[in-house]
Amino acid sequence: MSRSRTKKKETALIPEVVEPVLSRRHESVIVALLANSTMKDAALAAGVSESTVWRLMQREDFQKRYREAQDEALNSALGSIQGAAIEAVATLREIANKGKVEAARVQASKTILDYTFKVRQQFGLEERIKLLEAALKAKEEADKQGDEDEDQ
Repeated sequence: MSRSRTKKKETALIPEVVEPVLSRRHESVIVALLANSTMKDAALAAGVSESTVWRLMQREDFQKRYREAQDEALNSALGSIQGAAIEAVATLREIANKGKVEAARVQASKTILDYTFKVRQQFGLEERIKLLEAALKAKEEADKQGDEDEDQ
């Protein structure tokens, strides 16, 4: 039993394992920054001074948590947009298939096609960027290996 406690204490002493914990006040500043467009408004909403917000923004641990919170908020918003997009496409399909006015049916069909091409293009660009990033990384690693070989 004492062995497991000792092990926990040893793990707690390793800095890479233990991440700094932000206070509730810091977390409230992050929420305020997400909800407000300026540091001044965020400070007011969080009940801290603007200089406190500025100082927090200089800390790496705070910046990391703020970026994580931004990513979480963006993912949530994208999920909502995705749900709305599915409903919008269903509405357009219904109009395209069952609409009484020919112009509305044509416009709905064109809209579906336009968005389909845009989405396809976006995914194509994303794939190309991934390939370029992989090629760049491979080139950098090859260059680094070549430099090391020359040094020996």
